[in-house]
Amino acid sequence: MGRYINKGNNAFRKIVNQEYVDKTSLIPLINATLNTEKCYSCATRCRRFGKSMAAKMLCAYYDKSCDSRELFRGLEAEKAESFETHLNKYCVICLDMTEFTTKYRGEQDIVKLIQQDVIQDITEEYDGIKVKERDDLMDVLYSISKCMGEHFIMIIDEWDAILREMGTDEHITTAYIDLLRRLFKGVSSAEVFAGAYLTGILPIKKYNTESALNNFRENSMVNPGRMATTLGFTHEEVEKLCDRHAMDIKEMERWYDGYRIGEEPHIFNPYSVMSAIDENRYRSYWTTTGAYDSISTYIEMNFEGLKDDIIRMLAGESVDVDTTEFLNDLRIVRSKDDVLTVLIHLGYLAYDSERQQCYIPNKEVADEMNKAIKATSWASVAKTLQDSKSLLAATIAGNEEAVARTIDVAHDENTSILSYNDENSLACVLTIAYIWARNEYIIHREYATGKGYADLVMIPRRNVEKPALIIELKFNHTADTALEQIKRRQYPAKIAEYTGDVLLVGINYDQSTKLHTCKIERWKTIQ
Repeated sequence: MGRYINKGNNAFRKIVNQEYVDKTSLIPLINATLNTEKCYSCATRCRRFGKSMAAKMLCAYYDKSCDSRELFRGLEAEKAESFETHLNKYCVICLDMTEFTTKYRGEQDIVKLIQQDVIQDITEEYDGIKVKERDDLMDVLYSISKCMGEHFIMIIDEWDAILREMGTDEHITTAYIDLLRRLFKGVSSAEVFAGAYLTGILPIKKYNTESALNNFRENSMVNPGRMATTLGFTHEEVEKLCDRHAMDIKEMERWYDGYRIGEEPHIFNPYSVMSAIDENRYRSYWTTTGAYDSISTYIEMNFEGLKDDIIRMLAGESVDVDTTEFLNDLRIVRSKDDVLTVLIHLGYLAYDSERQQCYIPNKEVADEMNKAIKATSWASVAKTLQDSKSLLAATIAGNEEAVARTIDVAHDENTSILSYNDENSLACVLTIAYIWARNEYIIHREYATGKGYADLVMIPRRNVEKPALIIELKFNHTADTALEQIKRRQYPAKIAEYTGDVLLVGINYDQSTKLHTCKIERWKTIQ
């Protein structure tokens, strides 16, 4: 049993010895590609999405130096026809590139040193193999394959760590990409490898218009292929965990759901879900693990429309994004679309492939985005967030003048986002103005009430002791007119199903004075 080759199954054993959400459905997907032209796979997700666990699982399954049958007993992979065919049948080389970037930080010849470490480990396993002075890793693997008929599976966890952490050094990045091409694109690759599986944050880097490793199947946050549910937790999986541990599925959704990966509409951050269960507390876990790159660096880039899109997403909206031009390099960001695509791969934004739009997935990420904005030079946006908190407090206190003044300011600060000439535009500005309220309220635009649609309805979240808000908007009328419409159409009756305490808020914008007016009344259950 070596350090890099045939490491055994102890790492996966530790995983299944604790509470394990079965992700072995990945195994038959990889099995179907082995010993074919499609045998190279790259699965990329953001931090803490189960990539390393999956790599350890594959090592345990394929490694011929151990017997892993008991570890997979009762799991999904055992049901697959291919399970017995490939179980513990291969020599497996498993590398974690973050181990090398830590060990050899600052070394110009890091790629050469990595190869030396792996070759030494392999030759100890195959002591009859002669290594010539100029042999590289591929030479050694080819000699073993020719002499002993071995077929290898190579698993590289965090394949892009060198590019993320040392990407400014062209000598290192070129040497690393050349190593990968030497391993997986040469004529001899088919004779040496039954398959390869890479994990990372970023899809394989593009050079000009073509990937340097274009024979890999990409399975990313943007294009997950058939691997959509094999990394991250599905809604069904989280529901079962919540039932088992008496946790609130709604709170899990609010904090950690929101990623739409491929056709799977609900993917949760698994690290955060399990941390919440362990601590019996909902809070930010994923964002405390340390970002690979500061989100502030990207959102502060001065691309036209970027700031407006960030504000829209903080207000709960989705924005259009073209993910196709990004070169999969964190240091080559040339447009607003590139920034948004980077944030999708890093997990700060979710992506809807059908609509080709991105959005902030959940409270955990929204909180981190708010912190990042405070660390930028976006003083006006930071002020908007603070004003939003004051706006909610003034609304609940019934301070009509303060509400009107704050909305005046919000209107002036966000005129670049939209034309302001109808009630829909006013609703957009109000949604932005009440950004902070999303911490405590579920906010609905055009909420169906049975006798019409209320413009803006804010229902307090569980355990939030605050009134619901029904906000009706008017353009060139009066705030009193807005209140009368709420009462006439009996909007509060529907909201009372969720909460008995309701505030009615009428807001009007006068185009001639360019000012807002506000009227607030508390709705009484018995009218």
